[in-house]
Amino acid sequence: MADYLDRLLDLTIQIQQIPAPTFAEGRRAASMRERFAAEGLADVAADPLGNVFARLPGEGSAAPLIVSAHLDTVFPPETDLHVRREADRIIGAGIGDNSIGVAALIGLVWRLRERGVQLPGDLWLAADVGEEGLGDLRGMRAVVERFGAGVQAYLVIEGMALGHIYQRAIGVQRFRIIAKTAGGHAWSDHGQPSAVHELAALVTQLTALPLPCGPRTTLNVGKMAGGMAVNALAAEAALELDLRSESQRTLADLVGRVEQIVRTANKPGVTVTRESIGQRPPGAIPADHPLVRLAEECLRAQGIEPSLISGSTDVNLPLSRGYPALALGVTTGGGAHTVNEFIHTAPVAQGMEQLARFVEGVFSIQ
Repeated sequence: MADYLDRLLDLTIQIQQIPAPTFAEGRRAASMRERFAAEGLADVAADPLGNVFARLPGEGSAAPLIVSAHLDTVFPPETDLHVRREADRIIGAGIGDNSIGVAALIGLVWRLRERGVQLPGDLWLAADVGEEGLGDLRGMRAVVERFGAGVQAYLVIEGMALGHIYQRAIGVQRFRIIAKTAGGHAWSDHGQPSAVHELAALVTQLTALPLPCGPRTTLNVGKMAGGMAVNALAAEAALELDLRSESQRTLADLVGRVEQIVRTANKPGVTVTRESIGQRPPGAIPADHPLVRLAEECLRAQGIEPSLISGSTDVNLPLSRGYPALALGVTTGGGAHTVNEFIHTAPVAQGMEQLARFVEGVFSIQ
């Protein structure tokens, strides 16, 4: 087992060292295609979006299980990907979200072969694109459209989620809000509107909106830019807004309040518009669903007490269409979406054993 884990962690670092910003996952995808082929997997191919697929053939005619992990990261290509290894962890941008998740696709193949497992149906592996940021789950959407309802289930691997079972997908709406004015000189045109000032006032209104604690609902202005020079009234400014809620009704109400703020921000000399830049549909399977019970059993067998949680991942897509699906993790960690992101190395053994047992068990669910 020690040699297996060393190989898996080495593979994780090799994957992490390949930049893979959303919409630029090509190099990492090509690497995974080569690795799938080197493992002797069948039907290794990439689709037009850049998703990479491979099949571990089963020995029977049971419907397939689809296991996916997203290739992309939130980090721009110039990010320092230096890795530090400490006694109990590995630290590096994107190491947990989702380099170890991608490595686990191949780690599953190794583990099943080591155990001599022959599945009664095919195991399809998908390294998909576009999960982060404005990718809008485009890769997973293509995966689900390819396989549809004729599967045992969809299993999504999220690197640092060990112990969690994502069986509820929260709704997400994302908008770009743009303010435009005539602009001008900061001195001679003083008193005329600035797009930056108008947008700043709008942000103040947005962040003052009351949000319920239950169902959990969030609002975040994640990006804001505009203007031309320090001594110029900005002619244009834009922000990107992320809205989330465990309740679709609450999310729709929040979207309505945002739209009202945008409408009232329009006035003579100021135009404010809103455009949709992303939508993640909600969905869920019940807490007593056989898939959830299996995941709980596999975690408890590793001495880990499971927790059922909601989140926004690739699993939103299959869940939103009523397909059996959930997301599981490989290990624990922290610092997600920062250059100091890290994974704990010791729990990886439990995480991979959990995943292998889950894959075997799925085909026994009635």
